[in-house]
Amino acid sequence: MRLRNLACWIFFAVMTPASANDLYAEINRVRAGDGSCPIANALPPLLPRTALERAAKDLARGNSLSNSLDRAGYRSTRSSALTANGDGVAENAIALLARGHYCTQLIDAGLSEIGIYRDARSVWIVMAAPFAPLAGVSEETAGQRVLDLVNQARAMPRSCGSVAFNAAPPVRWNESLATASRQHAEDMARHNYFSHGGRDGSDPAQRVERAGYRYRSTGENIAAGQMKPEEVVATWIKSPPHCANLMNPVYTEMGAAFAVNAKSEMGIYWTQAFGTPR
Repeated sequence: MRLRNLACWIFFAVMTPASANDLYAEINRVRAGDGSCPIANALPPLLPRTALERAAKDLARGNSLSNSLDRAGYRSTRSSALTANGDGVAENAIALLARGHYCTQLIDAGLSEIGIYRDARSVWIVMAAPFAPLAGVSEETAGQRVLDLVNQARAMPRSCGSVAFNAAPPVRWNESLATASRQHAEDMARHNYFSHGGRDGSDPAQRVERAGYRYRSTGENIAAGQMKPEEVVATWIKSPPHCANLMNPVYTEMGAAFAVNAKSEMGIYWTQAFGTPR
């Protein structure tokens, strides 16, 4: 599952100029509730970023938002772009941006940073949320959340593709399985690949043995790009083979881990190891 950027393109025609505005400050006033956009609660100000200014300038040259962000070296989990064109647009942009459905983009609580580029007849604005998976969430907390969600899923019958599964007993956490999961997730993140086969030729069973887990049966789920435990477990449930692992009543234990590398293709990588001990 790949991360997706959200882009909105808006055109404004401007007829008469007004006094010049500091667009950064004016946009943040709108987000604070001091403007014509209806807002229930004041939002934190958008923080200016040089990389987003470069992306906005690149947009002005006709490039797409995703390519402009890549070229600027900015990785986002969410982004939006607005453009205003016409004579005197620099002086009138905020008055136009604050009208009608344009407020939706300006007061998007999921965006936290901004860059603006302007020339004589155009203003380009890029707003984004930087890539920051699981900010403030420890590995232990994320692993416990995955365990809870897996056991919620196992508590009810479900079909994994064409295969029907009865409700299964809950699995318990195993630290050796978590270690095997962590090592594989870190290897995928560090070396920018996505596979059950390790770079050293190892398979999932060999990796859990290396971590000290003696098994009668074992299985592995992997995923990449999901930013939260809820997203990764939902992705596994939607995939028949991953779902079958998750619902397999033979398994009694599991471990899970994630690893992050913002320079890798997917940014965040997950591994989940299941097992039945000897």
